Amino acid sequence: MTDTGLSAAERFQAARVRSRSRNLELFRADLRFDLDAFQFAACDALDQGRSVLVAAPTGAGKTIVAEFAIWLAMRQPTAKVFYTTPMKALSNQKYAELVEAYGESEVGLLTGDTNVNPRARVVVMTTEVLRNMIYADSDLLDDLAWVVLDEVHYLADRFRGAVWEEVILHLPTEVRLVSLSATVSNAEEFGDWLQTVRGDTDVIVSEDRPVPLEQHVLVGNKMVDLFDSSGAAATNRVNPELLRLVGGGSRNDSRGGHRGRRGRGGYVDRRGPRTEKLHREHIARMLDERMLLPAIFFVFSRNGCDQGVRQVLRSGVSLTTREERNEIRETAEYHCRTLLDEDLAVLGYWEWLEGLERGVAAHHAGLLPAFKEVVEDLFQRKLLKVVFATETLALGVNMPARTVVLEKLEKFNGEARVPITPGEYTQLTGRAGRRGIDVEGHSVIQWTDGLEPQAVASLASRRTYPLNSSFKPTYNMAVNLIEQFGRQRTREVLETSFAQFQADRSVVDLARKVRSQQESLDGYQRSMACHLGDFTEYAALRRRLSDLERTSVPGGREASHGARQERQSQITEVRRALQRHPCHACPDREAHARWAERWYKLKRVNDKLVQQIRSRTGAVATTFDRVTDVLVQLGYLVPSGNDASAGPDGELTVAAGGRRLQRIYGERDLLVAECLEAGVWKDLTPAQLAAMAATIVYQPRREDAPGTEHALPRGAFRPALDETLTIWSRLDDVERDARLSGSQPPTPAIAVGMFRWASGSALDDVLRSLDLAAGDFVRWCKQVIDLLDQIKNAGDPELAETARRATDAVRRGIVAYATV
Repeated sequence: MTDTGLSAAERFQAARVRSRSRNLELFRADLRFDLDAFQFAACDALDQGRSVLVAAPTGAGKTIVAEFAIWLAMRQPTAKVFYTTPMKALSNQKYAELVEAYGESEVGLLTGDTNVNPRARVVVMTTEVLRNMIYADSDLLDDLAWVVLDEVHYLADRFRGAVWEEVILHLPTEVRLVSLSATVSNAEEFGDWLQTVRGDTDVIVSEDRPVPLEQHVLVGNKMVDLFDSSGAAATNRVNPELLRLVGGGSRNDSRGGHRGRRGRGGYVDRRGPRTEKLHREHIARMLDERMLLPAIFFVFSRNGCDQGVRQVLRSGVSLTTREERNEIRETAEYHCRTLLDEDLAVLGYWEWLEGLERGVAAHHAGLLPAFKEVVEDLFQRKLLKVVFATETLALGVNMPARTVVLEKLEKFNGEARVPITPGEYTQLTGRAGRRGIDVEGHSVIQWTDGLEPQAVASLASRRTYPLNSSFKPTYNMAVNLIEQFGRQRTREVLETSFAQFQADRSVVDLARKVRSQQESLDGYQRSMACHLGDFTEYAALRRRLSDLERTSVPGGREASHGARQERQSQITEVRRALQRHPCHACPDREAHARWAERWYKLKRVNDKLVQQIRSRTGAVATTFDRVTDVLVQLGYLVPSGNDASAGPDGELTVAAGGRRLQRIYGERDLLVAECLEAGVWKDLTPAQLAAMAATIVYQPRREDAPGTEHALPRGAFRPALDETLTIWSRLDDVERDARLSGSQPPTPAIAVGMFRWASGSALDDVLRSLDLAAGDFVRWCKQVIDLLDQIKNAGDPELAETARRATDAVRRGIVAYATV
């Protein structure tokens, strides 16, 4: 950012900014590149002691803002920075980068299963770790000056999003936030909330991609631009050549319509010319010939990713040089050096290595963590050319490509196949284009029969990605906050959540609509007014008669003679009431009736809006009250002082059981606390306790094929499982009585495999019994270890020792490597 070409006034203003931002000028002087406008604005705000929310596309360089916050802290004698990420893989990557910049002595890492130098000046951690620190009032929070919330848009995550709001709400007020987000369409709304709860916060939004995106469609073996490049591209007009190729250039398309029914996400229910899809290996060759590698093929299933690699390898495609193959082998062998020889074949190591050496790999959650690290490392070093990945890669580690290929524009969401959203499309294609390497990035949509060109263009041109809160109070949250603030203050704090902030804003819009519709209702009521009597009453009788005549008798054709007679007598009675009503004789009766019907329909709509307003006003506090009621009923919270009959607004104290609950995190926090309270796990062996922990944390998915539940561990395990399920059933009844949603029962689907693993069985035997991918097994083992650590901290001494031994038994082999 030079002063060349600026007016005298602009040069004067620039000089004022420089004098005000001497820290920023010193920071810029050490950079190998100059700051973009949004980076400069965000860093300048930090230099003035303000918090920032930076929303910008993937790869735009948001992290330079976080680096400036770290730089500022390191210039002070004792100031500390916490750098939070949503995933352990991101934390590990950021830790390595910061160690390189500041040295091992200044940087720490805390990810639940890793504890490295926690008292360092800069500590990288998952967001949950920081939340737990806040609730424990950890002394590690002393001298904390900055917190970086990377990928803060995870706040919308259905399962984990509440953690980000908890951190934002409960961090000490003097701590400044650096919130980094993908481009969201309501950044200003989120920024307004941050300003409300954290004070001085600047919102800096950039929608400019650092590398322009060229969007293409692959129709058969022909790749064409999605948008018209003849000068009308700015209007997002579909390329006429694409319309011709897919048979969409008819008179119907020129009007933007089709004779068939249009579906969501670009699909239409119509018969058109069938397009032969190009196989993956041919697409890889085509991209190689056009110098469009490296590429990420986004495939919305793990099996599809693995199939893609196999298809390319079977075709004989090799995308690497001899020198690259040697470097790839050395890297893979180094990262996997700790894996046991007998496990390599089980893990498919040799087939995986062959794919790597030929420049092809998969990346998904079922992959062993060590394998994922190698894939990420090689791709960043431009040694891998084609990666088949699930969409989690778009939200994860830094792996930009020259080209992104989308095979489909719909995915399975756990219940049904649904179209991807414009926000998801933006996230996926955000990986296309490597800053400082590519002049432009490329996205390639593989054409599928049933797609509609205009709808695809609309998907690719929209940038709507709203950030919506998923916050809701939990049992653990309630006892921790009541311990810190008391009941009334906690309710007030929760009412400042982003969830309630958004609900209140929507209430304002709904209330405005209700007022507007009420004016119309008043007008309709005046128009249907009858000088002979109450026409509203008369219209209700007409609707009652119409409903009786239209609806069938309960039981249908099988209905009894008595039921039919009862229905007929009701109809006769209503007809008589109509004929006796004064308004029945009105000469303008039918005109009044038309206005009455309009009034009734609008009144029904308005009543629903009023109900929505009631449900949203104080919604978070209402849920908190219900959670509190459950905790009081179960004895985790007790009335304060001597008044044992404290009412719904009375203050509460955390009881002994509640203090145990304070140390238990997760979706089944109350179930774990109840089982510890009842002592149902006290007789379990370490391997059995590991199996029980797996029963608590495991969440089956449709695409998983876990082992059967027969052959459960013998001895104390089965009665302990029965008692655990009994406690769950009782809790579920209590929750539903309190008008909370309840939960699914624990499942021992992977308990047998976890028991065998903790008992020392070979990896091959365990994976075969579970029919799980190695990466999935490691992921569940990590969650088991996390729960065992909580049991160790919350249980009695004897159970704590069993939990410690269980942790050691699970943390071995590939699991031990994955938690380093």
